[in-house]
Amino acid sequence: MALRTPVAVAGALLGGALAAWIVTFVRMRGMDAGPGAELGGLGWYLGIWVTMTAAMMLPATAPMVVVFSRVSRARRRGLGVAPMGAFVVGYLVTWTFYGLVAYGLDRGARSAAPDLLARVHGERYLAGVALVAAGLYELTPLKEVCLRHCRGPVHFVHAGWRDGPVGALQMGSRHGLYCVGCCSGLMLALFALGVMSLSWMAVIAVLIFVQKVLPLGDRVAPIVSASFVAIAAWVVVSP
Repeated sequence: MALRTPVAVAGALLGGALAAWIVTFVRMRGMDAGPGAELGGLGWYLGIWVTMTAAMMLPATAPMVVVFSRVSRARRRGLGVAPMGAFVVGYLVTWTFYGLVAYGLDRGARSAAPDLLARVHGERYLAGVALVAAGLYELTPLKEVCLRHCRGPVHFVHAGWRDGPVGALQMGSRHGLYCVGCCSGLMLALFALGVMSLSWMAVIAVLIFVQKVLPLGDRVAPIVSASFVAIAAWVVVSP
């Protein structure tokens, strides 16, 4: 049955996110969750990455999908209807490419210096550098522009409308690119702190939701930035 109301659309997304959280919890329970943890084989990583991003991102992208669904219904008598499912798939495909790039960089770094990091406890220092970089990214103009896009779904949907399933896929992918630009610093912090950590995953998911959805969420970037720098110092000096 079609999702005809904003409440139904938001409920479907939140239900999907809840299911993704449950699957993630089951699959990641008991894993090494600290900085420098191995990402595992590509197939396993890709499956858990898609599930993780669905769990973390779907609640925060609900306003965009609700607006998309409303406009899609309004255009039903026009050139065609772009289905909500294709939009969400396009969005997740963009995040999947992001995860593959991150996996490749991790594998490349480990292959280039397989023993060096272990000998000098380099994971701790690399995590600290990554957290500082994540904190600085929160203050960049790119972050501000992408966050403004994510917090203003009406303009994006109306200005960038594309008809049909392919158009919906394109719109979802484009929105995903903006979301990557908005959340790259936060996701870098997650990789630094332990991408397989359920606790840090929940913290980053809350920050994403606050910044993209809640009132005044666009003003917390300096606080997040300072927090990441402080955590970086803690990670470097902690045993």
